[in-house]
Amino acid sequence: MNKFFDNFYNFGGFGPAIQATQPTAETLNFFDRKLPKRLLEYWQEYGFCGWGEGIFWTVNPNDYTEILEEWLSGTPFENKDNYYVIARGAFGRLLIWGETTGQGLDINPCYGMIFPTESETEQLNKRGPERSIDLFFATMSKNSLEEEDLDEKPLFERAMSLLGPLEADEMYGFVPALAIGGAPKLENLQKVKVIEHLTFLADLGEKTVMADIVAMSNALHK
Repeated sequence: MNKFFDNFYNFGGFGPAIQATQPTAETLNFFDRKLPKRLLEYWQEYGFCGWGEGIFWTVNPNDYTEILEEWLSGTPFENKDNYYVIARGAFGRLLIWGETTGQGLDINPCYGMIFPTESETEQLNKRGPERSIDLFFATMSKNSLEEEDLDEKPLFERAMSLLGPLEADEMYGFVPALAIGGAPKLENLQKVKVIEHLTFLADLGEKTVMADIVAMSNALHK
């Protein structure tokens, strides 16, 4: 375990892995030279699995190909790069890697928001893909994966206590969905199938591309 993953596993409190499924040789061969070698090494060592009791999941990008196409359809990112979902959160957040842009996109399906981070692409060019993926894990925080209720209180641990832990193909989803008038309340959360629910959310309406706050801040301070 290198120092970057140790920071994720121990200091970040994400270890140990749960519900691991080992990647096949075909999957590893397919993503060779498409994704950082370090990420494939983590797949081989830990599998596609849950972390932090299921608040964060490393996933097989092949399982998310169609849903990612739906979320990027009609946005400025459609066909901009070869994108892959490499991880997701307990509430459906999608963390995306581009072959040439790195970890420069993530999607919050609960609110239909797409967050670009051009600074990550700039850092990819400086650091290279292996160090970039190391820092992706080392800087991951549970807070960044949370959803909050109307009182701005985090929901994950309470959802797990109320509904039970997630299976590898499940997420906590708001029912009714926030996009159609639902409220972010604990009692509105249900355990739902990830792909089916993300497909449902993608079909509800337009996606909102958010401002790149980091890029704006860097521009202001030049």
